[in-house]
Amino acid sequence: MNVLTPGKPSLDSLQTDALVVGLTGSGDDLTVVSATPLPEPTVEFLKRAARSLRASSKVATVTRIAGPAGIEAATVVLVGLGDEEPTTTTLRRAAGAATRALAGHQSAVIALPHGGASDLAAIAQGALSGTYTFTAHKTKRDKDEDQPVDLDLSVISEVEDAPGIVARAEVLSRAVNWARDLVNTPPNVLYPQSFADEVERVVEGSSASIALRVLDDSELIEGGFGGIVGVGQGSARPPRIVAMEYAPEGAKSKIALVGKGITFDTGGVCIKPAGSMTTMKSDMGGAAAVAATVLAAAELELPVAVTSYLCLAENMPGSNAQRPGDVVTMRKGTTVEVINTDAEGRMVLADGMTLAVEDGAETIIDVATLTGAAMVALGPKIYAVMANDEALSEQILAAAKASDEPAWPMPLPEELRDGLKSEVADLTHMGERWGGALTAGLFLKEFATTTDGEPIPWAHLDIAGPAFNEAGPAGDLPKGGTGVAVASLVALLEAKGAEQ
Repeated sequence: MNVLTPGKPSLDSLQTDALVVGLTGSGDDLTVVSATPLPEPTVEFLKRAARSLRASSKVATVTRIAGPAGIEAATVVLVGLGDEEPTTTTLRRAAGAATRALAGHQSAVIALPHGGASDLAAIAQGALSGTYTFTAHKTKRDKDEDQPVDLDLSVISEVEDAPGIVARAEVLSRAVNWARDLVNTPPNVLYPQSFADEVERVVEGSSASIALRVLDDSELIEGGFGGIVGVGQGSARPPRIVAMEYAPEGAKSKIALVGKGITFDTGGVCIKPAGSMTTMKSDMGGAAAVAATVLAAAELELPVAVTSYLCLAENMPGSNAQRPGDVVTMRKGTTVEVINTDAEGRMVLADGMTLAVEDGAETIIDVATLTGAAMVALGPKIYAVMANDEALSEQILAAAKASDEPAWPMPLPEELRDGLKSEVADLTHMGERWGGALTAGLFLKEFATTTDGEPIPWAHLDIAGPAFNEAGPAGDLPKGGTGVAVASLVALLEAKGAEQ
């Protein structure tokens, strides 16, 4: 993405396929707004055209018209910015909707009005997000499915360090789009070993300095990783744990990101209804998010050490699948009674968290499409945050807000802990029906400790709702995998790096 300074070149000599400007007001009071002044005759023409076409200024609503005299652009995109002062969320959504509407165009200039660095970052990220599409398995595409995959984008801005802001947006967008690609990949193509292979391919092709370590099924069995081995034993495709380590010189703290990577979840022998399985290729969204976060952190050369642990397994009802009533011994040594084989995510995460502790992690954040209960509580667009450390929870929530990724704090009520008591093992892996998202968090909390039992700062991000968008594209978000949590985690790591 290029950065253009207002007036260089001026809009009356700017040659581009499309120009994106904002639209505010309503009815006869529609106003065209831009990052740089447009010729007055051009503004009047656009306002008349907008009224004639009954254009709307509703946020992210797009109206396309032929480029008028005074602008060397084949198309002008009027995108709604609402009736109030645009926020970063408004600008992000509008920029994404605008670029998504530019199928068939080769170049576009984004001239949305904005103030400071956060506004520019939102515009750049939204515009880049709007160009995302996943067509890896399409041999033929309908015209109405075309999206501007190779759109040459420029943004007009006079914000200080605009090139640096846009460069960061490009790194972050590549990482988010990789997470989306992983989530959207069919489960017969993406399974534990092929996921590990894909991570290796991307790391090798990146300028980032990332060390990889892959534990295969024999190493997991020998190492006593009973949680992930148990979940994966019903599949012909055995589990893996992939560690991606970014350790810049001089970093003073070690942060671990642990991601749930169930590449397909049938529910195991406690099999899901068929309708509940249609989106279960997305049950590895947590692993995708933490993999993409480490990639972005390394490419941005953030001064913080971070390792992601991708806990990869397929939850299938094969002849060797685990059963309700089984007792498994986790990597930590804790014995766990399996109650429902469809509550598998916490089992793979717990083993990954233990490995992170052994590797010296000082802070642990797990990310998972973990519970339907979180969606019942917060809906499909907000992710839940639970933590044993209030400061860490507040930092994550602040990073999520700055990244326009809605998140909400949830409690870990001690009175629900009794629901995890087992008569035959140290723990059951789930409690009563009520508060299911919270008891899942309480289970994971048991594994956020040192070998001496001292708590380690830990947070749990339940992204079950926003990880996969089943509805149509909206604003800057595509249908399917969204890459949620990547932006929040990168912002968190940047804040952590600034503290050092």
